[in-house]
Amino acid sequence: MRAYAISGYKQPVQEVDVPEPVVGEHDVLVEVRAAGLNQLDEKIRTGEFRQILPYSLPLVLGNDVAGTVARVGASVRAFTPGDEVFARPDKARIGTFAERVAVAEQDLAVKPTSIGMAEAGSLPLVALTAWQALVERGKVMPGQKVLIHAGAGGVGSIAVQLAKHLGAHVATTVSGSNTDFVRELGADTVIDYRDQDFEQALSGYDLVLDSVGRENLEKSLRVLRPGGRVIGIAGPPDPAFAREIGLNPVVRAAIAVLSAGVRRRARKLGVHYEFLFMRADGEQLRAIAELVDKSVLRPVVGKVIPFEQIPETLAGQAAGGTRGKTVATRD
Repeated sequence: MRAYAISGYKQPVQEVDVPEPVVGEHDVLVEVRAAGLNQLDEKIRTGEFRQILPYSLPLVLGNDVAGTVARVGASVRAFTPGDEVFARPDKARIGTFAERVAVAEQDLAVKPTSIGMAEAGSLPLVALTAWQALVERGKVMPGQKVLIHAGAGGVGSIAVQLAKHLGAHVATTVSGSNTDFVRELGADTVIDYRDQDFEQALSGYDLVLDSVGRENLEKSLRVLRPGGRVIGIAGPPDPAFAREIGLNPVVRAAIAVLSAGVRRRARKLGVHYEFLFMRADGEQLRAIAELVDKSVLRPVVGKVIPFEQIPETLAGQAAGGTRGKTVATRD
């Protein structure tokens, strides 16, 4: 089976032959038709997350899949061969930049019927991130004020739509050329980060979803109301995350140090900071698919490429700047 993999951290992505996936009793073998490219793929390639995601090498990359069920494990009941599905495989089982991938039944969902494979392949990681930040953790309610950074990006473009659906007043930061685009998605307040300082323009927010980190994260703490919360997906990881994924005590201690400063400053301001690393969840994907089919959420695909262009395209993901998602497809 052909796939796109790395032989070591910071090594280039190469097309290689790999063994066919092992399909367990509760697994579904998916024939890959589309796979979204994410900044996470590039961060894994460079080793940025190797302390919290200690993969064995060589490693097939890819965190999003849409495709057709080829075969199911003996105990699978929800899917049959021929079903059109989408998923973000569990973090320990990534590898969607391949001809086929095995996904746990509980992590898989039938794809939205109203969209094609490329659009479905763009959704899982970013839509689950938005859902887990805004619905599961943030518990966003009508009338609340929510700031979504990088609203034209992969996570941001879905999060803006979802926050608006939940009844929030939605602010977002974008470059000026994307102002009209994010207003169409539902943004009420748009900050051009090149000309405006969002810290000076905004105040009293209930929740911030920060995908930028560093100085942006620090400023985000200061636009919150007392008791407000920043959910960061760019880091730094926090102790709760380290406990959740079962890291060893040494790594947990190191992570506590990494985030100690921002957590301390948040406490002084009377606000909260927490790190989110999204998880695979087929039930949540089913809820997301329903919203897509009701035209509440629409995928944003900025670019479609053939699988053969994954290696050269992936490096550009780290810089951001793409509207929505880039998706690799197969005929």
